[in-house]
Amino acid sequence: MNSFTEYIRNYTNGKSVCILGFGREGRSTYKILEQYCSPSELAIADLSPIDRDSYGLQDSVGLFCGPDYQSCLDSFDIVFKSPGIVLEKAPSELKCEITSETQIFFTVFREQIIGITGTKGKSTVTSLIYHILKESGKDCRIAGNIGIPVFDIAESIGKETIIVCELSCHQLEYMTVSPHEAVFLNLYEEHLDHYGTLEKYYNAKKNIYLHQQSSDVLWCNSELKSDDIVSQAVTVSNTDDSAGVYVANGTISDSNDGKYAIPVDDIKLLGIHNHYNIAVAWEVCRSYVTEEQFTSALCTFIPLAHRLEYVGMFSDIRWYDDSISTACATAIEAVKSVPNCATILIGGMDRGIDYSPLVEFLALTDINVICMEASGKRIYEMIQSADFTRRERVHLVPHLEDAVRLAAQITPKGKSCVLSPASASYGIFKNFEERGEAFKMCLRRI
Repeated sequence: MNSFTEYIRNYTNGKSVCILGFGREGRSTYKILEQYCSPSELAIADLSPIDRDSYGLQDSVGLFCGPDYQSCLDSFDIVFKSPGIVLEKAPSELKCEITSETQIFFTVFREQIIGITGTKGKSTVTSLIYHILKESGKDCRIAGNIGIPVFDIAESIGKETIIVCELSCHQLEYMTVSPHEAVFLNLYEEHLDHYGTLEKYYNAKKNIYLHQQSSDVLWCNSELKSDDIVSQAVTVSNTDDSAGVYVANGTISDSNDGKYAIPVDDIKLLGIHNHYNIAVAWEVCRSYVTEEQFTSALCTFIPLAHRLEYVGMFSDIRWYDDSISTACATAIEAVKSVPNCATILIGGMDRGIDYSPLVEFLALTDINVICMEASGKRIYEMIQSADFTRRERVHLVPHLEDAVRLAAQITPKGKSCVLSPASASYGIFKNFEERGEAFKMCLRRI
């Protein structure tokens, strides 16, 4: 029994416990509680019905399902909230203790954790750091918002294990523990349908460092440097040459006159914006690996799917899948990064973000713009009323399949088309991965 299993056994012993949300993380929590813990009562609450037999749930496990599934919370001592669940009441209004897998895991292992958050790039940076450490022979694990619940790796953590953990705003929202090494990549308008304002979204993200100590380290975008940081902060930028770490023209420079030349021609990460991600990974990893080890691993890193992923040549057009794009900045970077980009597909769920920067950028290009879904319609209407050159290159279609079909007709042969929606996928697709796969299926039909 390691320190984690001993901690959670003592934490839940004799307490009534409810698992709020029974998706991937909720099931992970149940597995650990069932195996190691002896709560006085154990229950699961979820909006959707739960088939007891399908998940091998014991008869003693209570089930609270349906629209009123959160009404039971105050009858428990401890509630493990899954990240995808939005509380109907603030924790301060509840009698129960609201916690999470991430909270418990960080309480036990925070000294060994490299935590990464940001609106964009966190999955790439998390995967890259893990890949570099793993390829360099380090004992390391990857978990978190990347798709691996932290409880899934908890039993395998040794005293020397390095844990690389991606953290979403929903995982951080109620956290009271921060990792020893933290990365805050950037902040753009996102999740405003949940938080309402950028400030509230920012406040959730800040928990990546708010509970750090003076001996901890934070690498953050220079635009996010704040007076409430008590740890050792290192700023990183690809626009501000006064930052502690600055990357430009393929070279990473630090305040100690150290330099690292990114092997641009030998890596598979596409786009200048990824040089920033590499700079962050370099700064985090350099205390663990040599320059030679870093370079070797960087050159073998394969980018994650749906992130400026080259899909292939169809109808003599090069197609790129950037389905993960849910913000103006990422769509803009996609156009800048894709070779010979002639067409962009944009639009999805409308979360109310300001699309003016994207409209202004597209106005200065000569590429075709195909808008779709709710946010695409709003962008199309903004373009029609803006000072936009050659409005005839802007089109509005209902859905993704229509956009792909039109793109195949209007994109010049030998040029490129990129799906970079600058919008969430929810309500249309399950997630950005499903949207990316649907895009690929559409391409096979043209």
